[in-house]
Amino acid sequence: MDIIKEILFSSPIEFPTIVVRLVLSTLLTGFIGFERGFRGRAAGLRTHILVGIGSTIIVMTGIYGVENCGYQADPMRMAAQIISGIGFLGAGTILVRGKTMVMGLTTAAGLWVAAAIGIAVGAGFYGAAAVGSFIALFTFIFLTTFERGGSYGKNSIRLYIECTDPTKLNELITVLTSDQIKLRDIEVTSARSGLPNHIGIEAMLIMHRCDDKTDRIDKILKLEHVLFAIESV
Repeated sequence: MDIIKEILFSSPIEFPTIVVRLVLSTLLTGFIGFERGFRGRAAGLRTHILVGIGSTIIVMTGIYGVENCGYQADPMRMAAQIISGIGFLGAGTILVRGKTMVMGLTTAAGLWVAAAIGIAVGAGFYGAAAVGSFIALFTFIFLTTFERGGSYGKNSIRLYIECTDPTKLNELITVLTSDQIKLRDIEVTSARSGLPNHIGIEAMLIMHRCDDKTDRIDKILKLEHVLFAIESV
């Protein structure tokens, strides 16, 4: 027991401590990354693990410099740079669709949490790292269901529809908003096909969980003036 405690809480100069902290950081951040990757997000298992172990190494390097090299500095200064620098990676996971729809904010926040977990493990603050990982996973897995189903009870999807007759736009809107489905946003764009006199429609629909978006797209495709309708990418 004393040997385990010595490894866990001794200076990160010791090689066994280095190994334990890096492995623990890999496991804790890997759990979060696996959940994000399972849901098909931009930053998955490998990204979260790399952020976690990178943060751990940087913190241990700061402690090593103070304890072993005689640097007269705060060993956590390097950790502060991690928090400010992780933003560039988080920004790469955020996508903006249309004028109102933003995706990837939760994954970006997850990367920030992974960096914080890596910092905590590198500093030997294992309790905060473990509890933080558990709360992050709980947020990703269970609160997603609550947010979409429990509190709001609705899902949003964005469709791209190509219309061959711009004068039939009102008829298209009627189909989009039937069966208690709300039209949250609509934007007329250039046609992706490039065909003359065609227009593109970017529409965000708010529908109940029981509604099948495939059925909604099929209803739109039955309109004579609709060339095709797909979930927007």
